[in-house]
Amino acid sequence: MISKLKHKAGGFALTAAVLVCALVLGNHLWDYYVNAPWTRDGKVTADVVRVAPEVSGPIQTVYVSDNQLVQAGDVLFGISKERFQLALKSAQADLDTAHETMVFKLAQAKRNATLREKGAISQESAEQVAEEAAAANAAYRSAEVALDVARLNLERTTVRAPVSGYVTNLHLRQGDYAMAGTAAVALLDADSFRVTGYFRETQLARIEVGDPVRIGLMGMQNDLSGHIESFGRGIADSNTAPNAQGLPSVEPVFTWVRLAQRIPVRIGIDEVPEGMALAAGMTASVAVEDAGAQK
Repeated sequence: MISKLKHKAGGFALTAAVLVCALVLGNHLWDYYVNAPWTRDGKVTADVVRVAPEVSGPIQTVYVSDNQLVQAGDVLFGISKERFQLALKSAQADLDTAHETMVFKLAQAKRNATLREKGAISQESAEQVAEEAAAANAAYRSAEVALDVARLNLERTTVRAPVSGYVTNLHLRQGDYAMAGTAAVALLDADSFRVTGYFRETQLARIEVGDPVRIGLMGMQNDLSGHIESFGRGIADSNTAPNAQGLPSVEPVFTWVRLAQRIPVRIGIDEVPEGMALAAGMTASVAVEDAGAQK
């Protein structure tokens, strides 16, 4: 009888132990998959510099090719210079004319001032000539500025890379017409690669700036190391968009189901292994390491 009771007690104890282990494991899995700060919804991103010329004109030469790595200051393309060279010559001629006029008017004003002291001419005549000399001096300074602008426009016919990066989606060809202020080349800043991870709002309390991060890229065997740089401070709210009558378009929801919003978190990449080529738009899985222990 006693042996049977011991046997049953042992069975109950074993069952209880298995149940406790299952509960602990289930809680751990729930915490890892639901509450732990990790996400598969990550993207490799980078800053795109849209290079636009400051002057308009036909493209004379394209010096780069699609996907080429360029350094800051490298020439991307050149605009035909003839019209700007002629404008520079015209501005130089205008400056020479303004200089001669200014010299003449100043000399005339100086003579008239002397004659006025001797009483040979009236005060009004002397003041009029002095005003003409001042106007000639101002015209000369304006011509100097016009010459500097013409010289600058000529220099701007050579368009250079403002940052080091990769030429992306290049369709520029010789003979195309470049418009001032209109982007002609897209340049992916090589020093701006990072990862944006979209974490559920319920996970943000367990993440802090500076936390170490493990980054897994789809198709890559080796993970990257990174760190949390910052949190996004706002996302779009579709409920605030007005309809045709100007009323808010509030979406209906199930009161017993509330989906957590995803907030963008900026993640800096500590080091890229040699031979690994990053491209903006790559899919990334992001896990904040030891976040639970740190908090």
